[in-house]
Amino acid sequence: MSKRVAILTSGGDAPGMNACIRAAIIACQKAEYTLLGYQHGYNGLLQQEHVSLSLGSTHNLIQQGGTILHSARCKEFKNREGLMKAADNLKQAEIDTLIVIGGDGSFRGASKLSEHWDGQIIGIPGTIDNDIAGTDATIGYFTAIDTAMSSIDKVRDTADAFERIFLVEVMGRNAGFLALNAALSSAADYVVVPEFFESAETEIQKMVTQIKAQRALKGAVSFIIVVAENVWPNGLAGLTEALQQHDISDVRPVTLGHVQRGGSPVAQDRLLATTLGEHAIKLVGSEATNIMVGEVNQHPVTVPLSRTWETSKPLNDARVEAMRTLMNERYSE
Repeated sequence: MSKRVAILTSGGDAPGMNACIRAAIIACQKAEYTLLGYQHGYNGLLQQEHVSLSLGSTHNLIQQGGTILHSARCKEFKNREGLMKAADNLKQAEIDTLIVIGGDGSFRGASKLSEHWDGQIIGIPGTIDNDIAGTDATIGYFTAIDTAMSSIDKVRDTADAFERIFLVEVMGRNAGFLALNAALSSAADYVVVPEFFESAETEIQKMVTQIKAQRALKGAVSFIIVVAENVWPNGLAGLTEALQQHDISDVRPVTLGHVQRGGSPVAQDRLLATTLGEHAIKLVGSEATNIMVGEVNQHPVTVPLSRTWETSKPLNDARVEAMRTLMNERYSE
């Protein structure tokens, strides 16, 4: 019997979401499944706002950033009435399987929905933050690193020209994956991530020591500090003020912001998105439900949705050690 599958993108958009949608469309076509796309995340599910997805929708799709289904936050989906309405809409549309591309907030919503709807639910991790346990990487993460790295490279040019200190804030929500890897790949001088943040006082002492040691050794050279968002009290303004209180002047703050979510996905994100989208369709009709499809050691895996937010995902130990070695800690020895 042919299956009816629905797919939606929820929460923050990420480069590669369209590549994942494309893979799902082609896989559904091959399996002779009907595929509907709900627009504007869970809002579209509540409004029964869906479109038919066919091979005609896949032309030039793999390289497009954003999401053709659009995305949104949905407050109504957090209450019981909204969940029951969503479940009723899925029943009316005769949906057998719902695929949700998003982050842990989207997965929490999907898990709550399963309490009111007995259809199959499959999550696919799509977020530049890479803060989803159970998968080595999330769709959009690799592109965001490249975007941040490229931006920091440009900042370095003007920092060198004026021999200034630049503070560059990158996204990541409450995780340091993006900050760490952007800093390491751009040869930043210092990085601040939530996983190792003790206090502003401790961090500022390390920072000031390294800046002064480097300038004593090399003169008035540039210094790039990458800061994960939501870590420093009062953000970059607070850090700028703290440095000035230690006689570190000529500081310029730069917030990269939502530019990190945009752009054509790099090859790694296209490959990850395609693999996960295709594998999710393979699971349609199986007993597996309330699960996320991820990738570990370049192989598709499935994990319970609850694990994605109940388990803390650590930073890569080798990358952490490399950053500690290559940062200017040697100047403070």
